[in-house]
Amino acid sequence: MQSTRLWTRDFVIVSGVNFLLGLVFYMLIVVIGSYAIKQYGASFSQAGLVAGIFVIGIFLGRLVIGQLVDVLGQKKTMIIGMIAFTLTSCLYFLSNSVMTLLAVRFVHGFSLGVASTAAATAVAHIIPHHRKAEGIGYYSLSTTLSSASGPFIGLWLLQHMDFNWIFAACLLVAIVGLFAATQLRLAAKGASRGSLKDFQFSLANLMESKAIPIALVTFLCGLCYASVLTFINAYAIELDLVTAASFFFIVYSAVVLCSRPLTGKLLDRKGSKYVVYPCCVFLAAGMVLLATAQSGTALLLAGALVGLGFGNLQSALNAIAIKVVAPERMGLATSTFYIFLDASLGFGPYLLGLLIAQTGYRNLYWSMAVLAAACMLAFYLLHGRHVARLREQLARST
Repeated sequence: MQSTRLWTRDFVIVSGVNFLLGLVFYMLIVVIGSYAIKQYGASFSQAGLVAGIFVIGIFLGRLVIGQLVDVLGQKKTMIIGMIAFTLTSCLYFLSNSVMTLLAVRFVHGFSLGVASTAAATAVAHIIPHHRKAEGIGYYSLSTTLSSASGPFIGLWLLQHMDFNWIFAACLLVAIVGLFAATQLRLAAKGASRGSLKDFQFSLANLMESKAIPIALVTFLCGLCYASVLTFINAYAIELDLVTAASFFFIVYSAVVLCSRPLTGKLLDRKGSKYVVYPCCVFLAAGMVLLATAQSGTALLLAGALVGLGFGNLQSALNAIAIKVVAPERMGLATSTFYIFLDASLGFGPYLLGLLIAQTGYRNLYWSMAVLAAACMLAFYLLHGRHVARLREQLARST
């Protein structure tokens, strides 16, 4: 019988590995464009590609490893991913052109996709079933912490040291993550779908079909957050609220840190509708406040509302995605969820940029408010009205 404990040794280690992966991602994302411009004379569009191709690598890494992680085993897959992540962290020192830097960024992102998918799958198996949402909420705080501290550390290093020291710091973090992964006591093979010898790669099995409806809702919610993540700084410049904007994600992270443990327990005890619908309302309200912001206070209050909204939707929808599948399909369900999330955050900015060119920033955020509200309808149509049937199917399959 599975333990009811949440804060086990393995849970803490996997959460720590996820934090370190995110720390490297966010340390580099804020400086790598400047590096490409200063070191290789890259254009602004090339610098943007250098930053963005990492996300494409993550996307493909998740796509490939999703159906393998439960066959190889979570620990083995995580260690393989961390070894690759560490080795590719060394390649920044060998890069000598924009093209080689693009290649390094792609393979580095691919390895992160493998390692992070294995970590998310492992934690889904570690968390007791009746505490899934609560556990996912705590686990995903590791990403929130890295998103708050990574950019700060990266920019601080950029101000005080040269780029090689930043790459060295990332390599050191990767090594620590690799060592931590080796300390896991997970079974070499978790809930497996079969042996590697019998495994056949299938294009039809790249995603978990039962997780796709929730992943689609995640994609729509992710577009709302992508509009903030990508354009809040440019919007703040237009409003002359740059100082307030510099604290936007600090407020966002603080609200997420405080609220996720509570929403996780609520989802486990009461059900998904008690979390998802209110969070969509908070997200829509945050977008309305952004669209109408005239002061720094309004901007920061919007950050708090977006934190209550998207910050909790991300972990809640992740928990729902793994709750609707059998244990041996959690790896593929986790991969499917993050593929759609990565797609919204990676490709969304391009689509939203086209919208801004036609409408401007304020109308963009009005549009995102409408989309956030529409996410409630999407959730009901794709998942909410099918909850009872899904529970019956899952009970029969287990």
